[in-house]
Amino acid sequence: MNRKPTPRPPASRDAIVSLLNATLRTAEISDRSVNGLQVEGAEKITKIGLAVDASLATYKIAKEKGCQMIIVHHGMIWDGIKSITGPIYKQIEFLVKNNINLYASHLPLDLHPTLGNNILIAKALGLKNIQPFGVYKNGMHIGFEGRLPKAATVKSMSELVKKKFGGPVSALPFGPQKIWRVAVIAGGGSASIPEAIEKKIDLYVTGESVHENHHAALEGNLNVIYGGHYHTEKPGVQALGEFLSKKFGVKTEFLDVPTLV
Repeated sequence: MNRKPTPRPPASRDAIVSLLNATLRTAEISDRSVNGLQVEGAEKITKIGLAVDASLATYKIAKEKGCQMIIVHHGMIWDGIKSITGPIYKQIEFLVKNNINLYASHLPLDLHPTLGNNILIAKALGLKNIQPFGVYKNGMHIGFEGRLPKAATVKSMSELVKKKFGGPVSALPFGPQKIWRVAVIAGGGSASIPEAIEKKIDLYVTGESVHENHHAALEGNLNVIYGGHYHTEKPGVQALGEFLSKKFGVKTEFLDVPTLV
């Protein structure tokens, strides 16, 4: 006789938020994003949706999937809310009407040493002797650099990035033919190209390009691979889902709403 599994008790929203804030050091890390609980919803949580971006499309899928909380990398509130009108009004209205919590973690999730986008990319690419890279405000490092166990090429690394993260991949093949040293910053990490050049990195992996990257990389003898802003920032929220499922026993699901960038 097959017995139905005992339903898991719901988790406390406040307990989940408290653990996230402590684990990600939310209050300690300066950021344009207003990280933390951005919109308050249900107190009891049985399912959490994880997504890259706060958007109506994401919220609608979360509702269909029965999520009482959504955790995103790119939240709704940046530099504070100036007015509750237009798209911001529509997003808040949907979340409030459906009693859904919205939690955001931008830089804290990028740089986290075990759950962050950048460390997970570095490990997925097989880097060894991993060290901090990508100096940001107040000497804080966002990304990581390391060394491959054997030399690679731009082609082989492009194929690996495509395989691991699934996005459209493009490259600037302007550096050494044999790649050993690799640095990583997910998403919009192009501003750290000068640091990669200064440190004589062989390959820099980031999400999306800006126009001036071409000549900077060419003149700096640097290979660059772009794995897509969206696709290079999936790993962190996916890891958070696994982390919270183990800690609280709640169901979690990645809500895949890809963008064209």
